[in-house]
Amino acid sequence: MMNLLKPAIAYFACLFATGFLLGTIRVLLIVPRLGERTAELLEMPFMLVAILIAAPWINQQYLSSAEPFQRLGVGFIALLFMLIADFGVGVFLRGMQPLEVITSRDAISGTVYYGMLLLFALMPWILGRKH
Repeated sequence: MMNLLKPAIAYFACLFATGFLLGTIRVLLIVPRLGERTAELLEMPFMLVAILIAAPWINQQYLSSAEPFQRLGVGFIALLFMLIADFGVGVFLRGMQPLEVITSRDAISGTVYYGMLLLFALMPWILGRKH
């Protein structure tokens, strides 16, 4: 059985770096002008593009001969890393209380955000089904 950790870390790192960069731009430049909800929703298409670039690359580099459940495993391990990182950023960089990290999301943009996280987790498997 192949090691799923290396591709999961690579996939997570690609998206976390993109999200961290976009999040910094969002918080410093867009939120003051357009508000939290609009700024978060404007960020989502860019994150979707990042997912659509990173997932095929991960599949090609690490998962070319992987079984569907292995691709799914990579996506969900990467999701776990993303949730841990999101929690850490909220608590340690933004000074939020642990429960606040989970409950403070806007109803609309938060729903889209969690939907994007699910898509992030599933994309290596979805793209791998074509082969």
